[in-house]
Amino acid sequence: MVMKSSHYLTSSLAIVLVTLLAPFPPGGSGQSSIMLVATGSSLPEPLYLSWADEYHKQHPEIHFRYLPEGTAESANRILAGTGDLGGGDAPIPEKDLKAAVHPIVELPAVLIGIAVVYNVPGAQGGLRLSGLALANIYSGKTKTWNDPDIVKLNPDIKLPNLSIQVAHRTEGKGSSYIFSDFLCKVSPEFQAKVGRGVSPKWPVGASFARTEDLLDNVRSTPGAIGYTELKWADKSGLPVARIRNPAGEFVKPSGKSIEEAASALANKMTDDFRVSLTNAPGRDSYPISSFTWLYVPAVASDPERGRAVAGYLRWVFSAGQEIARSQGYAPLPSSVLTKVQAKAATVR
Repeated sequence: MVMKSSHYLTSSLAIVLVTLLAPFPPGGSGQSSIMLVATGSSLPEPLYLSWADEYHKQHPEIHFRYLPEGTAESANRILAGTGDLGGGDAPIPEKDLKAAVHPIVELPAVLIGIAVVYNVPGAQGGLRLSGLALANIYSGKTKTWNDPDIVKLNPDIKLPNLSIQVAHRTEGKGSSYIFSDFLCKVSPEFQAKVGRGVSPKWPVGASFARTEDLLDNVRSTPGAIGYTELKWADKSGLPVARIRNPAGEFVKPSGKSIEEAASALANKMTDDFRVSLTNAPGRDSYPISSFTWLYVPAVASDPERGRAVAGYLRWVFSAGQEIARSQGYAPLPSSVLTKVQAKAATVR
């Protein structure tokens, strides 16, 4: 698994918390105020902002800034030893972990699903797609919406003779990793031609650096198709396709169907949690599901900063999971959460 950025081979959907000690005590308490500055992807931004607001209410001495600057650059920092905490949608490649300045602990944060959004006249209510159909679309093999392979999946919809306008993300995006991971599993041809990673070799389509821009393009372009994290898809109001899973069921992404995918693979998870959740078995599993990860130095270079990050992690893997659920995200299954909590407790 190779993940590319313009600066470094890296992971995806990264967030880095860079902790700065402020020169003033909050409210005269004498305790240092700490600023956690997070940089990373826009996909999980709504959840991370909610977490930051709630944690600050409970711990007024901890302040947050979130800067959606891009996932690859954030991973660059944590791997180079200049960040306090990073993240992404896949395990960091072993060779990159070995090249890291300091040992890194990898922790699943929550579960996410990549939704397929579209703008197809007449199909607003229930387009159904298979992984192979998506692979053929994104490899440029299928060019129109009334292609026989798509028509066969949608016998109750009159699909138009309309060109498919493919939209995808620019390099270094975690959503591209999850999406291409799924497509590689169902199509050897896609794997050979396009590949798995945060920067697939897309042969067709328009690239968008920002999630908002991709969604705006799909909304304004008849025949368009794109992919994004479920919460962004819900917020956009665009129709979301049902995707066929290994059991042959066409499933829409939801908190429940994403949790089903993780639960189906829980017994295959090792202590380092390095497992792909895409194309999971189970009648109700959504097939384009994944963890979003946190990457943390095992021992912080500054003890006070390390204590701040460790305290935040304890909260993320307790109260933070319930906040995620209340906002429609899929929290970690209990069987996984217990193991993650134990590993998070080793961070210093």
